[in-house]
Amino acid sequence: MAWESTDPPPALPGVPVRHGVRVGIRALFASLSLLVLVGSGIAWVSFKNFTAHVPHGLSVPALSAGETDPDGSAQNILLIGNDTRAGATRAELKALHTGQDKSTVNADTMMVLHVPADGTHPTLVSFPRDSWVAIPGHGRGKINSAYPDGYMAAMAAGRTERQAQSAGILLTIRTIHALTGLFIDHYMQVSLFGFYRISEAIGGVTVCLKHAQNASTDRDKFGSGYSGIDLPKGVSVIKGVQALAFVRQRHGLPHGDLDRIKRQQYFLKAAFQQITSAGTVLNPFKLRDLLRAVSSSLLVDPGLDLLSLARQFESLTAGRIRFVTVPNNGAQLIYPDGVETSIVAVDRAAMPSFIASLDGAGNPAYDGAHPAAPASVTVDVLNGTDVARLAARNAFALQRLGFRINTVDSTTSPAQTSLVEYPAGREAQAKAVAAAVPHAEPVITPDVSRVTVVLGADGHWVQGLAQPSPRSGAAAPSGPGGGTDSTGGLGCVD
Repeated sequence: MAWESTDPPPALPGVPVRHGVRVGIRALFASLSLLVLVGSGIAWVSFKNFTAHVPHGLSVPALSAGETDPDGSAQNILLIGNDTRAGATRAELKALHTGQDKSTVNADTMMVLHVPADGTHPTLVSFPRDSWVAIPGHGRGKINSAYPDGYMAAMAAGRTERQAQSAGILLTIRTIHALTGLFIDHYMQVSLFGFYRISEAIGGVTVCLKHAQNASTDRDKFGSGYSGIDLPKGVSVIKGVQALAFVRQRHGLPHGDLDRIKRQQYFLKAAFQQITSAGTVLNPFKLRDLLRAVSSSLLVDPGLDLLSLARQFESLTAGRIRFVTVPNNGAQLIYPDGVETSIVAVDRAAMPSFIASLDGAGNPAYDGAHPAAPASVTVDVLNGTDVARLAARNAFALQRLGFRINTVDSTTSPAQTSLVEYPAGREAQAKAVAAAVPHAEPVITPDVSRVTVVLGADGHWVQGLAQPSPRSGAAAPSGPGGGTDSTGGLGCVD
C-alpha cells in the first residue's frame, strides 16, 4: 500500500505540491466511514469549505456521574452504515431496485475505530449485525435493531430526519457501551446511497472472489433479503450496484454474517488502494465527484475533528491498522418467544481481555501461563508475505520442534508483523509457540480457533529457519488467468 506517514504522495516530476493540496488530502481521508473509508486530496477546495458541507447530528452524551472512561484518553469512533432511502434520487432508487419506501432504516454495518492514546496502531473492531445483545430500554435483540428502535421512536415523537438518525446512532452507541464497556467518543455515518455515490466516484474497486456469486446462491435458496450480487470467480472491478452487493451479501456464504464482515474489511483495504493511486489523487474530476459524494452522504457528531481522523485513516493505507471482530461463538439458532431466530452468539467471557488487548494491555492469563509441551499443541501456519512456500517451511520447522500442524495456508491480505494469534483459554499453548517464533507478537483474538502463526514481512519466523532475502524464491501472485495479481496482494475472498 501507499504512504507510511501523514505526508502527501510524491509529486509528479516538475509539479510542485502546494500546502493546500496536502491539507486537502488529509481532509478527504477523514471523510468516509464503515462500508468505505475513503480519502484523497484536492488542490482547489479548502478543508474549511469541505467540512462546512458535512452535516452534523446530535452530540455524544457525556459519561454519567461517577462513571469513568475505561480506556482514558484513547479515542473510539463509531463508523455506522445507514441504508435509509431518504435523500436518494429517483434514478438511484431505480438503479438499486430498492423501491420507493423512504421510511425504513437499517444499520447493518457497525465498526469502532479504536485509536490508542499512545499513538500505537489503531484497530477497527467489527460488530456482526446479528450479534444477540441487550439494547437499553428495548430488551434483547440483534445489535442492528438498536438503530431503527431509536430512529422510529424519534420519528414518532415528531423529530426531524436528521434528529431521528442521530437518535438511532446514539442508541447504537449505548448498546455497544453496554456490551463492551467502551466509551464511544465520536461517530461517523455514511448512507447506503452515499456508498453507491462514492464507489461510482472513485471509478470502481478491484476485488477477487474464490467462487462465483449470483442470484442462484444469493436469492433462490434463501428467499427475500438478497443483495443482488452477480460476480464471477476471480478478479472484478466493481462499483455502484455490485460494489454495494459485494459488501452486503451474506446469503450463500459459508459463515453468513461473519463472512460478510470479512468482505467489508477486505473491501476497505481494496478501496484505499484505489483512492491512494495517482489516478484518483491527481485527477481533479474524480476528486470533485468524490468530494461531492462524501459531503452529501455523511453525518458526524459536532465534536469530531476530521483532520485528526484523517491522519488515523492513513494507517489503513500503510497497512498498520488491525482488523478484528468482537469475540463470538459463531452462528446459532435460538427460539425467543417460540420463534426460530438465527443469531451470532457474543462471547461475553472473552470480552474483557479482548477490550484490554486493543491498547496492548498485558493478558494476566498469558503472562502467568507455563508453556505447554509442544506435542500437545496443534498449530495453523499462515503466510502473510510474498515469499513462496514460507508457510510450509515454517510449519516443517515447527513440526521438527515437536508441534503438531493442522492448516498451512496464506492470509487474504499482506501481513507486516509476525503474530502468534490464539483464542482465550489457549495461553499455555500460545506461549510455547511464541517461544519457537522469537519476536512474533502474541495476540489474543476470537478470530481463530487454535494457535495460529501469521508470518509477516518483518522476518520474525521460526527459530533456526534460514532467512531469504525479501523476495528470494518469491513467485509473483497470480490472478485467475495466471498473470500478475491485480488485487495489490489482497488475494481472494469467499
